[in-house]
Amino acid sequence: MAVHHDLPLISTLATGLSCAFIFGLIASKLRIPPIVGYLLAGILIGPYTPGFVGDIKIAEELSEIGIVLLMFGVGLHFSVKDLMEVRKIALPGAVVQMGAAIVMGAALAHYAWGWPLHSGIMFGLALSVASTVVLLRALEEHNLLQSMNGRIAIGWLIVEDLAMVLALVLVPVLAASINTDGGASGSDVLMSVLAALGKIVLFLLIMQFGGKRFLPWLLGVVARTRSRELFTLAVFVAALGVAFAASKLFDISLALGAFFAGMMIRESDLNHEAADRALPFQDAFAVVFFVAVGMLFDPKILMTQPLDVIYTALIIMVGKSLAAFSIVILFKYPMKTGLLVSASLAQIGEFSFILVGLGLAYGILPESGRDLVLAGALVSIALNPLAFRFSRFVYEYSGRSARLSSIFNIGPDTDLSQLSRNEKVSLKETVLLVGYGKVGKHISQNVQEAHIDLVIIDSNREKVDTLRELGLHAIAGDATHPETLQEAAISKAVALAVAIPDPFAARRIVEEAKLLNPNLKILVRAHNDEEMDYFYEQKVDLALTGPREIGRRMVEYLNDMRKTKPKPHG
Repeated sequence: MAVHHDLPLISTLATGLSCAFIFGLIASKLRIPPIVGYLLAGILIGPYTPGFVGDIKIAEELSEIGIVLLMFGVGLHFSVKDLMEVRKIALPGAVVQMGAAIVMGAALAHYAWGWPLHSGIMFGLALSVASTVVLLRALEEHNLLQSMNGRIAIGWLIVEDLAMVLALVLVPVLAASINTDGGASGSDVLMSVLAALGKIVLFLLIMQFGGKRFLPWLLGVVARTRSRELFTLAVFVAALGVAFAASKLFDISLALGAFFAGMMIRESDLNHEAADRALPFQDAFAVVFFVAVGMLFDPKILMTQPLDVIYTALIIMVGKSLAAFSIVILFKYPMKTGLLVSASLAQIGEFSFILVGLGLAYGILPESGRDLVLAGALVSIALNPLAFRFSRFVYEYSGRSARLSSIFNIGPDTDLSQLSRNEKVSLKETVLLVGYGKVGKHISQNVQEAHIDLVIIDSNREKVDTLRELGLHAIAGDATHPETLQEAAISKAVALAVAIPDPFAARRIVEEAKLLNPNLKILVRAHNDEEMDYFYEQKVDLALTGPREIGRRMVEYLNDMRKTKPKPHG
């Protein structure tokens, strides 16, 4: 029965968040992303299930705040530098993969279900974009967030997010042209699109020359008051205030306005503190957003249209993944990169729900489309951990299969995956360095200053190309494969430094290296005490963690300071 209390806001919030906490905790214990629990909580208190029914209008309004804060967070973490580092694979890969998903979704909806073509395209667009929240948490759980493959997946997602930002602008314009009686001419549609883009450009110019200076300045003024609550309020007001102003003055969606507000605040020196202050609000209202989405879902579709749900899930988990994997392999990246990107994108989430809401609001998408997208999201998010496990299984199996290894060669481009014959002849008492990230750069610099021969192995082909232009010995490949280590002349190496952030890959590299060259000195980067213990069990020569080294250096400094401190007279 529906809520008739005098406090429907409190009732809906209290019940929704309580159920979300319980189901989210259960999902987490089952090693399923908590988002599945939040969606199930919404279904439980929604109008399509018996028992307590929350106030859907209040939930939808609160979810708008969730969308604003989610997009504000995307803007805060948007990094042009991260995107540019992997642009050669992320940009074409994301565009082609999204195009493939749109075509598959539109074809299914148009030819199998008889939907209008524009509805099918909207359906395919909703299936084409992965969840930022699910992806980042999955990478973090597998310790892949700072790895090169992880950065490629994140760069891929940034391109998808930018495409969705453009969709937020174009969908209302195109919907207006579709819903016009008698249809609209091509010139009318073009003018509408140009007008919408013109408003965006004007808003961007104002934010670039005004907001980019004003918002960081404002945060600096508030920070000097040393009031935590005022700073938190300033961040909250910046997100909601800019979003509301963009909506009212420029006809730009709240979500898009919040995204640009986040981008402007990123320019501030206080951007990390702003992100920390926004995070609790973002997390809380994001939960409300997912609960509100769940309240709109009619679970009857699982019984009335089970095959349609399966087809939708297959597009998300198989169609998109195969398209992404094929693109990565065609661009001659390692198989491991293709599998990780495929597993990362085998789900949909918050942007899909935003697009579904737009589609319903503008009459482009039927209600059954909303239910199919939500069902696909539930299935794909719940099974995403299995997708990661399956990708690891395929990778390990291919490594044991000589035939598959030859088909999916880790370094198919001989120019980058191999040292030249002259290079191999010239190397003497070499140090191998796996991973040219933040840690690897420091190691490389010190080895070069010591005038010791160095060979660098990295999975980023653009980075290897740049290193070779600088005159360094470098190859592109996956160092967990013995062929890559042999190509790097491990037989001539006296030491191996492993500086990659992926602990599972680091263990494989250490094991393979010891088999290929038992006399090799091995230095490895560890992330915690458990990894330290494991590496020392493997009899590595040196294992270091950041926190332990920082602590050791501080103690050394304090001891030196005590030794040099002048003794008191008398």
